[in-house]
Amino acid sequence: MTAEAGVVGKLSTLDRFLPVWIAVAMLAGLLAGRWIPGLGEVLNAVRVDGISLPIALGLLVMMYPVLAKVRYDRLGGVTGDRRLLWPSLVLNWLIGPALMFALAWLLLPDLPEYRTGLIIVGLARCIAMVIIWNDLACGDREAAAVLVALNSMFQVVMFGVLGWFYLAVLPGWLGLPQAGLSVSAWQIAKSVLVFLGIPLLAGYLSRRLGERAKGRAWYESRFLPKVGPVALYGLLFTIVVLFALQGDQITSRPLDVARIALPLLVYFGLMWAGSYALGKAVGLSYERTTTLAFTAAGNNFELAIAVAIATFGATSGQALAGVVGPLIEVPVLVALVYVSLALRRRFAAAPVEVSP
Repeated sequence: MTAEAGVVGKLSTLDRFLPVWIAVAMLAGLLAGRWIPGLGEVLNAVRVDGISLPIALGLLVMMYPVLAKVRYDRLGGVTGDRRLLWPSLVLNWLIGPALMFALAWLLLPDLPEYRTGLIIVGLARCIAMVIIWNDLACGDREAAAVLVALNSMFQVVMFGVLGWFYLAVLPGWLGLPQAGLSVSAWQIAKSVLVFLGIPLLAGYLSRRLGERAKGRAWYESRFLPKVGPVALYGLLFTIVVLFALQGDQITSRPLDVARIALPLLVYFGLMWAGSYALGKAVGLSYERTTTLAFTAAGNNFELAIAVAIATFGATSGQALAGVVGPLIEVPVLVALVYVSLALRRRFAAAPVEVSP
C-alpha cells in the first residue's frame, strides 16, 4: 500500500470526497449569485475590515479547529529550524512578489487594472486558508502556526513598502506605467488581528483550558475529533459565499476571468513546486516541506480584496482581480494537497521532526 493510499484510506467521507464537495460548493455559489436577485447586496450588507461578514465568519470557523490542534508547547522546536524559517522568508517576501510582478506584466501588458490587482494579490502573503491546506496535506501544524505568525508580522511592516516598490518605483526604473497604493499599517494590522488573531487565541485557549481540565489524552481523542469537521464546513461555506458574491461577474465576463486566471495558475504552480523542491533539497521532513510549500504558494485574499476595494473601488478591475485570486487558488491548492500526499512516499526514509 502506498503512503497516499494509507493516508486517504483513513480519511472520513467528508475528507475523502473533498474535491467533489468543493466543486459542488463552487457551482452552488455561481448559480446562486447568478439567479438570486439582490443576493450580493445582502451578503455585502455588513463588512468586517472590508470583507463580507459571511466570508469573515466562514474564515474564522474554518481556522479555529486547525489552530486548536496545534501543540503550542512544541513551537520552540520550529523557531530554531533555520532550514525552514529563512527559505520561508525568502520565498514569501522576495520571490513571491517578484514572480507575480513578472507574470502580471508578461501576461497582462494591455490590462493595467487587472495587472495592478494581481500585483496586490502577490504582495499579500497567506495567513488564513493555508492553515487548512497544510492540515489536509498532513503538514506540520506547529510549523504552519509559526510561519503564519511570521508572515503576519512581516505583512504589517512590508506590505505598504512593497506595494510602493512594485507599483511605483520598479515600473519607473523599467520605463513602465506606474500606479499608486493607499494602504495604512493599521489597516493591515486589523486584517491580521481579525483573521489570524481571533482564531489563534481561541485555539490556544481551547488547548490550554481543555488539557488543564481533562488532560491531553481526552483533548486529542475526544474534543478534537468533534470540532475537526467544522473546519471543512467553514471552508465549504466560505467557497459558496465567495462564488455567490461574484457569480454574475464571473459568468458575464468569462474572458476577463480567464485572462486573470492564467498568471495565477502559473504563479501557484511555480511557487508550490519550487518551494517543495527547495524543502526537500535542504533536508526538511515531509511535514515541514509541505508546510513550506503551502505557506509560500497561498495568498491573503482577504487583505488583497480589502486594499483593492479601499483604493480603487468595489467595481474596479483591481477588485475583480483580487476576487478571482481565491476562486483560482481554492481548486488549485486542493489539487496540490493530493499531489503532496502522493509525493509523501518519497520522504519515507526522512527523519520525522514532529509527530502528527
